[in-house]
Amino acid sequence: MTGQAATEMTPEPALHQALEQLAATPRLLVALDFDGTLAPLVDEPMAARMVPAARTALQGLAAMPCTWVALVSGRSLSDLRIIAEHRDDSPIMLAGSHGAEFWTPADGLIEPAEDRDDLALRDRLRADAEEATRGLVGVLIEPKTFGFGVHTRKAAADVAQTANDAVDALVSSRAPHWRRRTGHSIVEYAFRDEGKDTGIARLRERTHADAVIFAGDDITDEDALRSLQPADVGVRVGTGHATAAGVIVPDIASLAAFLGRLRTLRLRESGIDCGHA
Repeated sequence: MTGQAATEMTPEPALHQALEQLAATPRLLVALDFDGTLAPLVDEPMAARMVPAARTALQGLAAMPCTWVALVSGRSLSDLRIIAEHRDDSPIMLAGSHGAEFWTPADGLIEPAEDRDDLALRDRLRADAEEATRGLVGVLIEPKTFGFGVHTRKAAADVAQTANDAVDALVSSRAPHWRRRTGHSIVEYAFRDEGKDTGIARLRERTHADAVIFAGDDITDEDALRSLQPADVGVRVGTGHATAAGVIVPDIASLAAFLGRLRTLRLRESGIDCGHA
């Protein structure tokens, strides 16, 4: 169930149809963005935490047969584990760095191959970005596994523009091949090109899911939403912006309620056969 440039909240009948479709899916992957989707956006990136209702819904779904839960985030995997309060005994899978890093209960951390030259350039550019934005009030350079992000949530609009222009010029001149992404008061730069569509594809393959529900709130989630198949359901958290999602809910609390209803309906389908392994 995918959308076409939708912008308004989904009416109840369509929500119920999507839930019924997902509840009856033999093998279901529940994949979710973190910031702005399960946790409120905050000024200090490492202070983000999942709201209790969302955590309860995820834990309930992850405990069900034939159901897999994953967090798919632009955060570095190490940071995602901290903010998600994710432990080694968790059944929830993780895809960090927009799908370039993975953690699964069976395999633990799955690290991609890294080139020494890429890492050295990352470190130099990150240091230079910190220097270029030094003294700009409210600007934070966030280290990431494959690059860095420029946070401007706490900065005035003109200061944010100054910071972004300075770092854009820096990266364009020395690493024009890097991928640039924009999000809520952040610009990210990375030497790897994976998007959240990559994360969804690999998680689908690993779980042999018959259908996927993916929810996100930001521009960086649209890669994943556009990649969904006809049997899948895409959910956008927040209204007012065009999205490929077929379902739009107004806020985090509404998504948590949606996931809670999904668990209740899926419990009704107790005879689901997981089918192929």
